[in-house]
Amino acid sequence: MKIYFAGSIRGGREHQEIYAKIIKYLENFGKVLTEHVGEVALSTNFESQNKEEYIYTRDTAWIKEADVLIAEVTSPSLGVGYEIAYAEKLNKPILCLFGEFSDKSLSAMIQGNKDLTVRKYKNFEDAKKIIDEFLAV
Repeated sequence: MKIYFAGSIRGGREHQEIYAKIIKYLENFGKVLTEHVGEVALSTNFESQNKEEYIYTRDTAWIKEADVLIAEVTSPSLGVGYEIAYAEKLNKPILCLFGEFSDKSLSAMIQGNKDLTVRKYKNFEDAKKIIDEFLAV
């Protein structure tokens, strides 16, 4: 199985630790095409050094290649929203994980979309259970 993991990069890295844990867990199910999203060394500056057209071409190719898209959507991110919409148009199964620990609200465009599987989690153990259920299908 090929998994596209989406998490905020330029929109903020405050949840990088949970991204890294989720990515490591997802490796039990297959190849994570976007493991760099969880790296500590990845900063908003690193991604901004890559040409925007390169990032778009690379990421859309990975979404096409992926069997599923799993997005951590606690930090609002235009890029993650775009990736979700792109995968939705390709009829990919999509799981959106939102941390209940956040003081932010989840976008109605995500929460109200019945074509997405949207789940809230309290901690990493909750997220693992949700992932297990989603990928067991």
